[in-house]
Amino acid sequence: MSNTLFTIGYEGLDAERLTAALRSAGVGLLADVRAVANSRKRGFSKGALKAGVEEAGLGYAHLRALGTPKAGREAARAHDAALMERIFCEEVLDTAAGGAALDELEALARARPTCLLCFERDPARCHRRVVAERLRDRGFAVVDLFG
Repeated sequence: MSNTLFTIGYEGLDAERLTAALRSAGVGLLADVRAVANSRKRGFSKGALKAGVEEAGLGYAHLRALGTPKAGREAARAHDAALMERIFCEEVLDTAAGGAALDELEALARARPTCLLCFERDPARCHRRVVAERLRDRGFAVVDLFG
C-alpha cells in the first residue's frame, strides 16, 4: 500500500487558508522543512505556525536538517531551480545527516499523513520537491496542495 506525502508552499496564503487546505486533504502532521523557520508573513514563524496548526488539531514538526542552505535559498529566489537543487543535494540530502533526516521524515510520514511546508507556492521552484521525490523513490505518492 502506498502512503501519500503532501507538499504545500505558504506563498500567497494566510494561516487560515493553510490549515483549511491541510485539513481538507486529511493531513495529520505538518513537516516544516525550512532551514530558518522565521517569516515576515504573519502566522508563519515557527511558534505562531506551530500554535495555529496544533489549534486546528494537527501535529507540527520542524525538520531543520532538511532545510536549504543560504546559497540554495538565494538560487531559488533567483529562479535557478537547477542550482538550488544541486546545492541542496550536495550540502544536505547526500550527506549522512541528510540521509538520517530523510529517514526521520519517512518514519513520520508512514505514521500519519504528512505535508511538507516551505515558502514557494510552485513546488518546481522549491527544495521540498526534491525531498518529496526522494520519498517517492521509497514508495510514497506525492500530492501538491495549493490552498
